[in-house]
Amino acid sequence: MMVVAWLGVAQVQAAPNQIAGLRVAPAPDKTRVVIDLSAAPTFTYFTLDNPSRVVVDLASTSDDADLALSGDSGSLVRRVRYSTPKNSSSARLVIDLNRRAEPTLFAIAPDGAYGHRLVVDLADSQPQAQTTSSASSNVLIDSASNTRDRDIIVAIDAGHGGNDPGSIGPAGTYEKHITLSIAKKLAGMFDAEPGMRSVLIRDGDYYIYPTKRPEIARKKKADLLISIHADAFSQPEPRGSSVWVLSMRRADSELGRWLEKTERHSELLGGAAEVISDNASERYLAETIIGLSMDHSMSASYDLSQKVIGEMKQITRLHKRAPQAASFAVLTAPDIPSILVEVGFISNPQEEKNLNWETFRERLARSMFNATKSYFSQVPPDGTLWAAHKERNRTHKVRSGESLSLLAQRYNVKVSSIKEANNLRNDVVQIGQVLTIPST
Repeated sequence: MMVVAWLGVAQVQAAPNQIAGLRVAPAPDKTRVVIDLSAAPTFTYFTLDNPSRVVVDLASTSDDADLALSGDSGSLVRRVRYSTPKNSSSARLVIDLNRRAEPTLFAIAPDGAYGHRLVVDLADSQPQAQTTSSASSNVLIDSASNTRDRDIIVAIDAGHGGNDPGSIGPAGTYEKHITLSIAKKLAGMFDAEPGMRSVLIRDGDYYIYPTKRPEIARKKKADLLISIHADAFSQPEPRGSSVWVLSMRRADSELGRWLEKTERHSELLGGAAEVISDNASERYLAETIIGLSMDHSMSASYDLSQKVIGEMKQITRLHKRAPQAASFAVLTAPDIPSILVEVGFISNPQEEKNLNWETFRERLARSMFNATKSYFSQVPPDGTLWAAHKERNRTHKVRSGESLSLLAQRYNVKVSSIKEANNLRNDVVQIGQVLTIPST
């Protein structure tokens, strides 16, 4: 009995690994190839040129699985095929490329619905330009000759994508499709609003690392980042929307990380970084500026999240009635106010049904749009069209003891300018009178 049991274990251990599937997910700057396996892989790889190829050797692995590509595999990967293996018990996979790419390979342990995987990330030697919504494609995002009266730029991040479907509803709905649909609807609303413009972090079904998403928003000069997700739970009962901001603990750790990397200070400080870096004793000034930037971003994020909750409660149930704090990587930009909106529980059958209803997704997008408009109408970013409009249309309600000369001093304008803007024939004002305050 002991001998038979030992032989059975030995046979199990000697059984070859099985390739269970193959998936390819293209992105603007890289393509990811995922090989699903029945057990943890043992692998080596090398590259070849003329033509460009990545060769992967899998030890103790059978080579009878279908490697045909399906769906959109992008322009980098031409095909995946078998080649002569190193020995009879291994499998050799060849990824034929249309151009050179730098590979990075790593194994992933089972997680949720996925088993063992070998991931091949191919950094494209000719990254494709990422497209944005049509309404914004003809507008320069950054121009040295146009530093004033620019658009307010809102970066919209559709959660998950590509090989990461996010949560999956009882009826099979993928979170990544819901978030992208809402993101595109929201982008269209911003692009149709004078003085506002959207940037989609991803505009197709591909994956971007969470830490890369705020970096894309910064490169696009975004004034705000909205990340859209759908919640899920192991039981179907929980439901409702919620809005999240960065936790104080994660904010402190991110701030410390930025301060340690002096070469990244210029990303936040611009030309001032060069002046500060010339004098080591002035380093504390950089720390102060970056700290203030983080404080402002967190405060702005909280204020906006309250407005989003106020709008969303009119169209859907709320899971949390106050902004929640968490350590989400997508919220870690120290210079960009950022919020994460959970539009509902896709694990709840009724909310999954709602999220599959286009009108409901439109309403969700509209609630985020209205909240953002309301927020920026009160505190528009300096140098934007909205800031110039607000400056031109300041008003003041006269209170007891106030005079034209006092108001002129407070707003740094001339008494004659206030009189002219309000068609006043003398210096007398009445309590409760609303005056237009002209720009300086």
